[in-house]
Amino acid sequence: MENWQVGVDVGGTFTDIMAVGRNGRTFRVAKVPSTPGDQSKGVIAGLLALGIPLAEVTSFVHGTTVGTNAILERKGVRCGLITTTGFRDMLELGRRTRPNLYGLTGSFDAIIPRDCRVEVPERMGAAGQVITPLDEAAVRRAVAALLEAGVEALVIHFLHSYANPAHELRAAAIARAHWPNRHVTVGHEILREVREFERGSTAAVNAYIQPLLWRYLSRLEEELAANGMNRKLLIMQGNAGTMTARAASDRAAQTVMSGPAAGALAAARIGSEAGYRNVIACDMGGTSFDVSLIKDGQPALSAEKDVAYGVPVRVPMIDVHTIGAGGGSIARIDKAGLLQVGPGSAGSWPGPICYGRGGSEPTVTDANLVLGRLDPAAMPGVEHPVPVDRVRDMIERVIGRPLGLDARAAAAAILAVATNHLAGAIRMVSIERGEDPRDYAVFAFGGAGALHATALARELGIPKVLVPRYPGATSALGCILADLRHDFVRSVGRPLLDCDGAEMDAILAEHRAAGEAQVADDGVPIEGLVVKHEADLLFRGQSHVFRIPVTGPGFDPGRVFATFCQLYRARFEIELGEMRAMLASLRTTVLGTRRSIDGGLFARHAAPAEPAIRQREVWFDGRGWETAILRREHLAVGATISGPAIIEQLDATTVLDPGASLTVDPSGNLVIAVGDIA
Repeated sequence: MENWQVGVDVGGTFTDIMAVGRNGRTFRVAKVPSTPGDQSKGVIAGLLALGIPLAEVTSFVHGTTVGTNAILERKGVRCGLITTTGFRDMLELGRRTRPNLYGLTGSFDAIIPRDCRVEVPERMGAAGQVITPLDEAAVRRAVAALLEAGVEALVIHFLHSYANPAHELRAAAIARAHWPNRHVTVGHEILREVREFERGSTAAVNAYIQPLLWRYLSRLEEELAANGMNRKLLIMQGNAGTMTARAASDRAAQTVMSGPAAGALAAARIGSEAGYRNVIACDMGGTSFDVSLIKDGQPALSAEKDVAYGVPVRVPMIDVHTIGAGGGSIARIDKAGLLQVGPGSAGSWPGPICYGRGGSEPTVTDANLVLGRLDPAAMPGVEHPVPVDRVRDMIERVIGRPLGLDARAAAAAILAVATNHLAGAIRMVSIERGEDPRDYAVFAFGGAGALHATALARELGIPKVLVPRYPGATSALGCILADLRHDFVRSVGRPLLDCDGAEMDAILAEHRAAGEAQVADDGVPIEGLVVKHEADLLFRGQSHVFRIPVTGPGFDPGRVFATFCQLYRARFEIELGEMRAMLASLRTTVLGTRRSIDGGLFARHAAPAEPAIRQREVWFDGRGWETAILRREHLAVGATISGPAIIEQLDATTVLDPGASLTVDPSGNLVIAVGDIA
């Protein structure tokens, strides 16, 4: 038996699957259209396309967009909230932000409607003392009222439960005795940290998507078992770690942005192995463009992300900026007569015009086809391609004529606008955070990333582009590379030097024990166990924390303070040692490490270099070029090519612009020197 490790990434347009043999010498890749109505159908179709017996699968990791899409589209379940008297409107009051920067316009609807939010008498103090005992009869009445209102998922969120969760635990016990399903979310169990709005919002998000995720994962597990798989299904988290499907169903909020996190993890690993520890990971699929900054081989990690306006999710996750710009992004002329591209997408059904599934609106993919960058006969998942002439006529009619352009000029304009959007996203994660994008390389992946990477890098003055061996399956590979991960946090809120080291050690030890128990309960083979402790610190009067690593056991407040001052001075070039340092919270990450994959695996499957299989005219900068069309699998390690050239493969197409050149590195990656257009 081969004993395969399988990674699955479900996107808005395609589902990408990669399987790597446990011997590290074999792999398989599949790409099939996503099935938005039921993603499990696309997953099963992809597994069948791989042609491996599921009984031979020893590890199966799935990156899912079920939860993220439900939040963005406001298609979660009907939720109810039981909270402390006086805090019914906490989800709407938030931090007094506004949807529009200027003016007093805009509105916000909380994901839990007001008529499904019920207050009950109870109150804990910030130090954990009982101020008002819990009214258990009121909890029972609230549960009955919410059930009568047709609520499917329940949130119990009390003020200061991070300091003392006794009231939340008792209310949860009462609710679970009467609730007809398992969907009861308890605030402190999702996030045991100060800030009632962020904690409440995270709990609300968890409940909002939990039933959807539970139904989907249950259905998928049944399908996998029926097809012979006897291993636990693992789910990617937004922090680039994995958890079991059962744990993901309970802690659904941690699956937000799981797909992009897998891609960022793979980009960091592949980039570092290729000698590029500073890369800008650009994942362009059919629906969206996800960009993340990777510095010194590590993706930036954020403690909080606004999934939508007014809906923060405060769990650790890879810092990914997403815009609605993909291959399926629709081009249109707005009321002002200006060309706009995205954020609306044709998705996988009906998809771009060239897919032949009934799509009638021009997209970025259609523009690439008209300019000769895509071969209609070689696009994955397209069974009945539309003739190029028909696509050209549609672009000219819808986009060209209103702008006074012919079809090719209109297609080039679509790509120019799309490139500007992509460049803006990169500026958001680099320049606006004090980083010069020219100090990085573009790591281009996703089905459409390599199509636009050279032009995008040239737009930003970035000299190098790195394209992995399988761009479309890079996020699926990231799923295979991910370790089991469990994160814990406890708010402390005391002056650092007044803290008792033994008490802090006890908190960290509790975190470690809980993490080790969860890893053991996951029942997944691991290579080792890694535990990391951190402290969130700030000077009194500040509002933003500075995170530093700490040791446990052996927490020494004096040593931690010295380290804090040293790192603070290095970061901000200022010393505030005379101010009182506050210990905001303690954090622990427990990793169950999995077997690594040799970066040279994919390079070994390249055949000796062959000449171009054919040529066709491809348009660059308003001029047609006779362009070599190559197959990626024919490019051996060390091969060099000068642009213009098109490199085709199963899961993606790479465009090498005129003036650019590429070399195939020892791992099979394409390293592109951008150069200047001839």
